[in-house]
Amino acid sequence: MKRLSILLFALLLGTGYASAQFAITYDDEAEWKAYDDFNNAFLDKTRYIYKADTKQPNADHRGNGYRDNDVSGCAAAIWCQAIMYDMVINAYRRAQAEGDEARMKTYKTLHGRLYSGEKSHYVGFNFDDPNTNNGWFVYDDIMWWTCALARAYETFGTKAYLTYSEKSFCRVWYGSAKVGDDGSYADPARFEGKYGGGMFWEWQPISNPKPHQPGDFRSACINFPTVIAACLLHRLVPEGRTPPTTARPTQQTKEWYLEKAKEVYAWADATLVKDGRVADGIHGGGAEFSDHLYNQATYIGASCMLYLLTNEISYLTKARKAADYVMSNMCSSGILKYEKGYEQGIYAAIYAQYMKILIYDCNLSLALTRKYLMHIQRNIQKAYTNMDSGRGIQIGDFSKTTGSDAVVESYGASGMPALMLMFPASDTADPIGIVKERREYDGPSDVYTPDGKLVMKNATPEQVNQLDSGLYIFQRKKIFVR
Repeated sequence: MKRLSILLFALLLGTGYASAQFAITYDDEAEWKAYDDFNNAFLDKTRYIYKADTKQPNADHRGNGYRDNDVSGCAAAIWCQAIMYDMVINAYRRAQAEGDEARMKTYKTLHGRLYSGEKSHYVGFNFDDPNTNNGWFVYDDIMWWTCALARAYETFGTKAYLTYSEKSFCRVWYGSAKVGDDGSYADPARFEGKYGGGMFWEWQPISNPKPHQPGDFRSACINFPTVIAACLLHRLVPEGRTPPTTARPTQQTKEWYLEKAKEVYAWADATLVKDGRVADGIHGGGAEFSDHLYNQATYIGASCMLYLLTNEISYLTKARKAADYVMSNMCSSGILKYEKGYEQGIYAAIYAQYMKILIYDCNLSLALTRKYLMHIQRNIQKAYTNMDSGRGIQIGDFSKTTGSDAVVESYGASGMPALMLMFPASDTADPIGIVKERREYDGPSDVYTPDGKLVMKNATPEQVNQLDSGLYIFQRKKIFVR
């Protein structure tokens, strides 16, 4: 019999897990402040898109910012804008889960401004415009936005968000008649044997594309986001659509999205993954292994989402292996290793997005939940300790102190607030100090997952008692259903 309990997480330093020997010095309010400080430092509040670094006066055009001694107004990269856009959606969902109506209003307003700003700057979300300054010229750039716009629709319900999400997915899959590319999908009916399956990363040349050839790069950073996007769209589009008959449709059926999610995942998992380690891609030979946190993250996300849609335990097993690989091979003393390449600082924010699903949505045992949460909390704490307290931002290398005069890129700075938004301080990973029965009852209330997804409306404790095991928000309190 399931038992409805409140989990009160205590800081029990010196007891419990040996690996729990660190103090958490931030709280939920500090987490909210970190997100607001990130926006204060990097959001161009005229254009409502994000700047590349703290040296930029505004976000006007593409460029590598201060790394190229360019302080003329460089915007963050187009695909990284999608990750930063995800953050406001996550802020709204968290405020909703916590019943914080004031913050819900604040972040819904901010979301609307960001959506309008991003759409205006990026050619009206015209995914057939390959302008290299503010248009679309790499498949994965588009697919990151497919995912973000799907989450926006899931959160706010505005039909345009779903329309653009589907249009962008289909533009990647089928190619563009206007641009002239043949699409990202390496159709096995066209590319035989080892050259068929999965998704191509780019079309070339940008202005006059040639058809893809066997051996063209198929990367993890397009394949696993494609799976995630297809899973989201399967979840969101209505039942009963008539299958399209045009060569390049702008939407697909619910069943088609899940079928393609499984197909692309099967190819990418078999080709690009070994024992939880994700390769960067393949040019037609063997998988080219180099460790990148965003590839691990999207593989975790794709695996978890297919597990939740199919209930096939093998997907969850693969997600756990990928998370364990990160903890064992991509951390130093438990802290995520920082990748210094331009734009790579954004990787921790992507990791936050998908570790959240693994930890909170996948019905892990309490021991596994504790293990992964502790890993996340340890990294947040290290970043918080080493941030520039005056500006409230951190460089992205969590192990290093951010100086008060340091030039900070928005990419690296996104990591700490992104993790904080997804993992409330009150859900500490330290051992459980007290578990007590819930005795008070304030009447029927909505039930949410910790990241703000509505599970049940007007529920009673008895109804909540019958939910799947896991963490929920009920009557503005965190509960655990056993």
